[in-house]
Amino acid sequence: MNVDDMIILSIDDHTVEPPDMFERHVPAKYKDRAPRMVRNEQGFEQWLFEGNVIAATGLNATVSWPKAEWGLDPSCLAEMRPAAYLIDERVRDMNRNGVLASMCFPSLAGFSGRRFQEAEDKDVALVMLQAYNDWHIDEWCGSHPGRFMPLSIGPVWNVDALVAEVHRVAAKGCRAISMPELPHIQGLPTYQSEYWDPFFTAISDEDMVMCLHIGMGLDAINMGPDFSPDNFMVLSTQVTVLSVQDLLWGPAMRKYPKLKVAFSEGGIGWIPFLFDRVDRHYDNQRWTGQDFGGKLPSEVFREHSLACFISDPTSLKLYREIGIDIIAFETDYPHSDSLWPDAPEALLQQCEGAGMSDDDIDKVSWRNVARFCGYDPFSVIPKEQATVGALRALSTDVDTSEVSRSEWRKRYEANPTFQVATA
Repeated sequence: MNVDDMIILSIDDHTVEPPDMFERHVPAKYKDRAPRMVRNEQGFEQWLFEGNVIAATGLNATVSWPKAEWGLDPSCLAEMRPAAYLIDERVRDMNRNGVLASMCFPSLAGFSGRRFQEAEDKDVALVMLQAYNDWHIDEWCGSHPGRFMPLSIGPVWNVDALVAEVHRVAAKGCRAISMPELPHIQGLPTYQSEYWDPFFTAISDEDMVMCLHIGMGLDAINMGPDFSPDNFMVLSTQVTVLSVQDLLWGPAMRKYPKLKVAFSEGGIGWIPFLFDRVDRHYDNQRWTGQDFGGKLPSEVFREHSLACFISDPTSLKLYREIGIDIIAFETDYPHSDSLWPDAPEALLQQCEGAGMSDDDIDKVSWRNVARFCGYDPFSVIPKEQATVGALRALSTDVDTSEVSRSEWRKRYEANPTFQVATA
């Protein structure tokens, strides 16, 4: 396959929310309770909500930075590539990266809305969560039709409100919702509990994808006091295995035939091992009383799942064993694992190294996402204009050179995009 002929849908990228995101979506009576961005004495911007500080770190948007500047230290809009938080610039960077459409996870709210779950006033939290969803669907995604797959978050602390929000955002055209990987880590029932039955029913009825992004279940990992960031970042993909177990051995994947789960940024390397393990366990340990209705656990998993990867060149060679129809690509813009601006080349190299046909490459790069998410990638942009080559032709002036954090700050302060008050 020629790289210019590829079509790419990225099922995992991220927003860095701009400070004006709540202005047009919060009712007047709650305006003074909305999260607001302020600048601290050190010159770093941070969100304030219900007395809590939510700050960005140096891994939040590393695109174009020298790797020596990456880290967990504070960062701010002034230091980031503008495409991290400005939608028009984001689309330009998507064009340069050959990405037709993107699904973007939150930053401020937490990948699954945990910031709002932890708020003391749940009435206010629900208002702000809905305002976030409206901003994301109507402004972030709605500003460029055909370029984004909307992703909502839900009020997981109240299952009735959660169900209502599923139906509300579905009516707005949203067919995906980000949920906790391991809800018990957040003080909620596991996915094996009947607590979630109304939610599973609602997303099944609305043909909505449940997205489980790595990171929200990291508290399940405990390797002692010397635990390093390296451990967290490498082992975070193994939390995906725990979330699979919650859904597979609980009744969810058997009780709800239309349930669809995307395991975001968890990679695919764990799948062959898990298939061998769960199938043998099921055949060998029938005393536990599990019943998969004449199917193997691996078969049930394939019926409900989409596994998403950035760079798994060795594991991709087992794509037949994993199942070519359940593998999808992601670019993770603008995080530190991002493949910008060369995602097409990185993906094609992996696929060709695995011996994939052009048809299989198409499945991994766009067809599986489109099918699984019920998304028509060519409803707005014709297919011939949706290729890597066609998109890159629109972005020949995009600068892909390395730019330091201090240089981005100089440029921002010379012509600030947003005026942010000092706390």
